Amino acid sequence: MKRCSLSDFMEIITPWLSSEYLRRVYKDDKGHILLEFRDGVKDVYQIEDCTEEQLTEVLEGFKEKGIRVEE
Repeated sequence: MKRCSLSDFMEIITPWLSSEYLRRVYKDDKGHILLEFRDGVKDVYQIEDCTEEQLTEVLEGFKEKGIRVEE
């Protein structure tokens, strides 16, 4: 699991924000964001400095890019 700020998370993930790379994104029961890539790699992030509302906005942005988001 990687811990980071929301701005760091967005900087890290921006190059991969496409359904071409990401199979799905979901939030677990602990509030961690899990990214499942098409090549089988899974990354887990704990975003430490954001509210639930901000996290929801991020996930909505993923949906708008055609990435499957499960909540």
